[in-house]
Amino acid sequence: MLFMFLCGILATLCGGKTKEGVFVGVLLSMSSTAVVLKFLMERNSINALHGQVTVGILILQDCAVGLLFALLPILSGTSGLLHGVASMMKSLVVLITFLTILSILSRTGVPWFLKLMISLSSQTNELYQLAAVAFCLLFAWCSDKLGLSLELGSFAAGVMISTTDLAQHTLEQIEPIRNFFAALFLASIGMLINVHFLWNHVDILLAAVILVITVKTFIVAIVVKGFGYSNKTSLLVGMSLAQIGEFAFVLLSRASSIHLIEGKLYLLLLGTTALSLVFASIPFKLFILSR
Repeated sequence: MLFMFLCGILATLCGGKTKEGVFVGVLLSMSSTAVVLKFLMERNSINALHGQVTVGILILQDCAVGLLFALLPILSGTSGLLHGVASMMKSLVVLITFLTILSILSRTGVPWFLKLMISLSSQTNELYQLAAVAFCLLFAWCSDKLGLSLELGSFAAGVMISTTDLAQHTLEQIEPIRNFFAALFLASIGMLINVHFLWNHVDILLAAVILVITVKTFIVAIVVKGFGYSNKTSLLVGMSLAQIGEFAFVLLSRASSIHLIEGKLYLLLLGTTALSLVFASIPFKLFILSR
């Protein structure tokens, strides 16, 4: 909300369109669940205080994805305010229902399913690996079809597995293929970049990336500090969430299709998002090494 108001006001003061400023604020407020979780796991920081705060914020962001989709038609003027509010309420009801069903399944069906798979794969681990991946993909697909996000469904699937006695065994089984999916994710980001635009506007893009990382770090750190956390924890959370999330690619595509943003702004935000995902972890690593 803070990013939406700040960017909307800034766009108005600069003579731009307020709706574009609000959209940019929405885009900047999102962080990458996939990138941040992978980095925290590599640093064994998931259970640290800053890791727990970071993960909590990421969960709330993923839960808000459906609401953001409902907001886009309102900003573009293709939907009335009443219809937009109704869409947002519908997304909220779907989210609550989805999470309730997952909570029930995590206590009943999931333990039974994992025990069945481990009994069937007593001779080989490939079946259990395939079942674990298919399990996560299934809930990611369901979440996406319900108008939520792939990230939310995938994360929820992991949380359901973590509540069972086979959580550690499952993690050990999927460890070999985790890096493969991470590499595939980064490759997909590279494919989205318009190299010609990137080369011709490299100075603007680099300045935008530095500005985004710096501003997000300090705004998030200030907000976290406001809840009573230490300076170190606040700064670590801010740096962890400094990138723009991969969901921005979906939001950009949708915003472009309904003519909410222009072509050059679309390419600029696309390049800034991609580069922020690649370079945002550098300040965090430098800070950790300096301690």
